[in-house]
Amino acid sequence: MKDNNLISRREFIGGLVLATTMGPLLASCSRPSWKLGCYTRAWGNRHYLIALDGMVEAGYKYVGLSTHDNGRVIDRETLPEVAIQVGEEIKKRGLKLATLSGGGFDLKESIDGGIVQLKQLIDNAAYCGAPIIQINDVPDPDLAEKFYKVISESCDYAAEKGVMITVKPHGSTGAVCRSFVDKVGNKNFKLWYDPGNVCFYTEGKVNPVDDADKLDGVVVGMAVKDFRLPKNVSITPGTGMVDFPNLIKRLRKGGFKNGPLIVECLNDGDLSYVNEEARKTREFLEEITSNL
Repeated sequence: MKDNNLISRREFIGGLVLATTMGPLLASCSRPSWKLGCYTRAWGNRHYLIALDGMVEAGYKYVGLSTHDNGRVIDRETLPEVAIQVGEEIKKRGLKLATLSGGGFDLKESIDGGIVQLKQLIDNAAYCGAPIIQINDVPDPDLAEKFYKVISESCDYAAEKGVMITVKPHGSTGAVCRSFVDKVGNKNFKLWYDPGNVCFYTEGKVNPVDDADKLDGVVVGMAVKDFRLPKNVSITPGTGMVDFPNLIKRLRKGGFKNGPLIVECLNDGDLSYVNEEARKTREFLEEITSNL
């Protein structure tokens, strides 16, 4: 009588072959993917709704809110109902909000006044559903202490709202920003890297890949922004000086894995051209991240 618990040699070998061939495929399917997205700024002075539609057409899943035809899409003065509506517009297109670049606070205010303003921005981030806000760094050493004091005093409030605060290089290198992240020492305050700005403000003298050597453990997102001499960041990523493959590889080595990579700038042109540049950039980033 045949034992139904036994399998033939052919069945056994077939099973091994299937496991061997399917293993890498299943592993690749289960591997978390990077959060590829675009800022509204990439569509220039067009309305943010046009930018959102362009992101969908270009195949993105994530959004970075920044500027559009009327200044910042959301800042600290935006009405709560407006912030909520922006979040709904993102959701109805099947997109997810990765980050909000909504300005900051007035350093002419007192520390207490700055905290009030930053909390207003945090509230609006929560209303629209942004898990992270970016604040441009202040390279002036005379203002840095006050700037980071306001942030330090607001980190716990932001955590209660489900919002992380990050600093984005805007005159300083990532290494300098990192020193202040360490000084604040709050787990809800990290670094949002911007290689294009690092190149821009150092006139191409600092290589972001080298800068990344000093950023282990603090990067939670990156603005995908390129640079071309003498002072141009309004270009499509991959066409300038930033070595994105090696930069992302180095950041990944330092702990930044599968996080948001949000395209900030593209070549300017008519709408169909910008949408196509966005699509090409997505494919460029997918090729880089698939090889990590």
